[in-house]
Amino acid sequence: MKKLEGMVEGVIYENSVNGYTVCDVSSDGHLYTLTGYMPGLSEGEKISAVGEWKSHPEYGEQFSVQYYERIMPETESEIELYLGSGLLPHVGKSTARKIVEAFGKDALDVIEHEPERLSIIKGISPAKAQDIYKRYVEQMGLKNIIVFFQRFGVSPGLSVKAYRTFGDRVVDAVSENPFILNVIDGFTFKICDKIRETLNLPQNFAPRVSSGVVSTLLNAGYLSGHTFLPKGTLVAQTKTLLEVDSGEVEDAIAELCLKEELVLENKEDFDAVYLNTFFEAERGVAMRLKKMSSTVFDIRLNEINEWIEEAEAINDIILAEAQRNAIFAAFENSAMVITGGPGTGKTTIINTIISIMMKQGKKIALAAPTGRAAKRMTEVCGMEAKTIHRLLENMPSEGGGVTFGKNERNKLDCDILIVDEMSMVDILLMNSLLLALPVKARLIMVGDCDQLPSVGAGNVLKDIIESETLECIRLNEIFRQAKESMIVVNAHRINQGDMPFCNDSDNDFFLVNCNQPDRVCEVIADLCETRLPKAYGVDSISQIQVLTPTRKSAIGVQNLNEVLQGRLNPKNQRISEKTVGSYTFRVGDKVMQNKNNYNLEWTRISDLEKGQGVFNGDVGFVTDINVPKRTLTVVYDDDKKVEYDFLGLDELELAYAVTVHKSQGSEFDVIIMPMFDTHRLLMTRNLLYTAITRAKKLVVLVGKEEILRQFVANNNVMMRYSGLKEKLVIR
Repeated sequence: MKKLEGMVEGVIYENSVNGYTVCDVSSDGHLYTLTGYMPGLSEGEKISAVGEWKSHPEYGEQFSVQYYERIMPETESEIELYLGSGLLPHVGKSTARKIVEAFGKDALDVIEHEPERLSIIKGISPAKAQDIYKRYVEQMGLKNIIVFFQRFGVSPGLSVKAYRTFGDRVVDAVSENPFILNVIDGFTFKICDKIRETLNLPQNFAPRVSSGVVSTLLNAGYLSGHTFLPKGTLVAQTKTLLEVDSGEVEDAIAELCLKEELVLENKEDFDAVYLNTFFEAERGVAMRLKKMSSTVFDIRLNEINEWIEEAEAINDIILAEAQRNAIFAAFENSAMVITGGPGTGKTTIINTIISIMMKQGKKIALAAPTGRAAKRMTEVCGMEAKTIHRLLENMPSEGGGVTFGKNERNKLDCDILIVDEMSMVDILLMNSLLLALPVKARLIMVGDCDQLPSVGAGNVLKDIIESETLECIRLNEIFRQAKESMIVVNAHRINQGDMPFCNDSDNDFFLVNCNQPDRVCEVIADLCETRLPKAYGVDSISQIQVLTPTRKSAIGVQNLNEVLQGRLNPKNQRISEKTVGSYTFRVGDKVMQNKNNYNLEWTRISDLEKGQGVFNGDVGFVTDINVPKRTLTVVYDDDKKVEYDFLGLDELELAYAVTVHKSQGSEFDVIIMPMFDTHRLLMTRNLLYTAITRAKKLVVLVGKEEILRQFVANNNVMMRYSGLKEKLVIR
């Protein structure tokens, strides 16, 4: 590591969010370019930086800063130059000269400790003096805060977030209780606990125990889909996480319930502990759906019959009885569910409802949980569908969460809302959607209840159907044209516990036998790179998607992505790349956002619309990597261009292969899936069913027939703790 001292001659680039800076510094008569996290630098400041020299192919030698500090000016001429640099508001070169003339070498001490004295200088009012003081203290405070957090391995970007949340008091506050940082997106329980350990705070530190309880419930929701945990389970899991006594965990739960951060609900066999947000969402969804279930529209049956017959004539179709029943139900009920597998006519029903409602002058809104699902809905329905977040006008809130412009005070402008892929909708999003729905509007929920449940907490679609609170139309008949696809036929066979038909010559469903685990990845790579593009004319990256049950193991996401990237987008000196953690991203890579980020700004390429929010599971392609600016650009499936700072690349992962869970709501021309031993909990019928129903044209399974048989035979569904069904049933 080297040390460099000098004067900042100019700031070339600064990221206002995380403080990453590129600047020119003069030292010993030479001008050097420095890069690193140096928030708030201004021309004229003197700094001392520690780092290393790196050679950039385009921009030459640069000094990569690992740590820096400001060197405060000492002589009157240095102080005048510093103040005149534009660092402080209301202070230009002439005012800087006046301040130094008035206070000499004590000028900076006056600004920090007696700012009111500045008002003796012509042009500086008491209010301006306070502005100068606040900016100066902020600059000095930020330097100390970054140094403080460096002790714990916290990045400068997160340090800046902490400062912007808690201000000057952040060091003292965190020293007393590091777990206050939990409110900031990026400060996990693990990071806070590391700070606690370094500060030698005790293991049974009360805020740590409370934070551990909340962290356990959050993980249960976001990793396993539970809206609550039985109290005994919560105590046991938290005790293991924290290595403290059960009594201390129970005391923390009781205190958090008193603060209304948690809710304790008595059930028949146990006490359920909810995070307040999940409880209120579950209660809100149940209350609103029960209210809607009691609303029945007075529509004459013969009138609906006339509308249906007219729609059949216009669209040259004949609807099956179940489809007609669904349309009747849509007109009679305030809220209803249409559920069925592929090829059962859900799209025909939606389009018929749309055509009839539009003829009556009704305002219709279409929505789906993901960008891909919304895009597909737009294509098949002939009118724009939006993601639920976009429909509700999402906007970031403090701490990294989300609020919606459409809510109980500012309702959606529609008479009918049709939501597709309802199996993917979690309890929090469902509650937000119902809050924004106009009182007299109809809600039509469409989905496949045999698919995997939502990634987020809750079991919304299944709970609604099983409660029998709302009218539910189940579609079981496969229509003639759909029967021509073995993908559709086999999806229904698998759902019924029967082995799929594979490998007919003009089939679209194949099993490639491979009995060697170390060969599976290579066979999949061969299929993607040459065999399928040559046989079917599909693009290796954009039209083929590899799905797998697991993240780890030889057939997991991580290993498959490494192999597939090496074959489909290999290292090339002409292609820019950036390594972050275990991933190396290159221009041309297929990538996926791995968490909801409501602050990320995007621009739609087609119409230059701007917005915020990129969501877990969104897939796109890397189009640019700008090393000097430390940015990577991704264009997503719905034409949204997003510029990531390098500091935020932990939110991206390669997506040549993705888990079946992350593929929900998407469709691909071709899917390839390995059939090899993995965790028994993942080798389930509904996971396999979900995977193959993502394919439009071709399914290729690679591995052992015996493993395929195990998937089909295993009808165990991973249990989720959810109280929605119970709340819907209780009158």
